[in-house]
Amino acid sequence: MIPQDLDEVLEALANKHRREMVYVLGLQPCAISQLADMRQLSLPAIHKHVKVLENAGLVTRKKTGRTTFLTLDRGSMRSLQDWLAQFHTYWGSDDESLANYTDYLTRNDTTTKED
Repeated sequence: MIPQDLDEVLEALANKHRREMVYVLGLQPCAISQLADMRQLSLPAIHKHVKVLENAGLVTRKKTGRTTFLTLDRGSMRSLQDWLAQFHTYWGSDDESLANYTDYLTRNDTTTKED
């Protein structure tokens, strides 16, 4: 089952600048102007990225005086984590996954030849 908001979260995280913004905000709240300086982006460009992150529910903003601060909203990240966790039981090393698939193909190939 895919949460409805997961599409927006994945879309927001599909951009390198936004992933780096999420990383920074995961460490501490940050002013939008600081994020723009860190990413060497103009304020209009950073505001477009912030809007995408807000629409995905990844960040919240708080204005103090003339400065707008962003914080990471961990709820949307949890929905992504929960979605990924459903595959955890199927994960193993790459070799294990490939070996299991190879065994599956071999069994099916043998069954088909016997028929």
